[in-house]
Amino acid sequence: MKKFKDHTLSEYLDRLSAREPVPGGGSAAALSSALGAGLIAMVTQYSLGKGKSAAVEGKLNKILAKALDIRSQLLELVDEDAKAYLNVVAARKLDQNAQKKAAQKALAVPRLICRLSYQAVELTPYLVEDGNPYLMSDVEVALELLLAGYRSALVMVKVNQ
Repeated sequence: MKKFKDHTLSEYLDRLSAREPVPGGGSAAALSSALGAGLIAMVTQYSLGKGKSAAVEGKLNKILAKALDIRSQLLELVDEDAKAYLNVVAARKLDQNAQKKAAQKALAVPRLICRLSYQAVELTPYLVEDGNPYLMSDVEVALELLLAGYRSALVMVKVNQ
């Protein structure tokens, strides 16, 4: 099966809209937060090389590296969530112990989405202070996407406990 992260946006949305078990809410949560982390990276890149001190440039480079790493991890979770859910579905035909194991593994994915979303949010205060002032609306959009991803993943945790 082609990984969801390798689909075009149109293909992904077609699959998300279809009457299929995956992708679903957890996958969409991961993608939402990945978009937010991507915006943080973009704002950071536009903030670099603007004649600021070496200390500011160093901090921005660290933010960029962290945002890109978080974005990459979240993008992987778009597929990991789908895989974990399919394992839960398959375990329904097995004994209760197998079902419990599959459910616990599946819960790990939205919990990680929450953790990574929070870590990405923590990158933004410095951008508000020393980032490109013309891109503060992009920082706000990033925060909204990260909050949506976090809250959506939290819903998945609550529903699947």
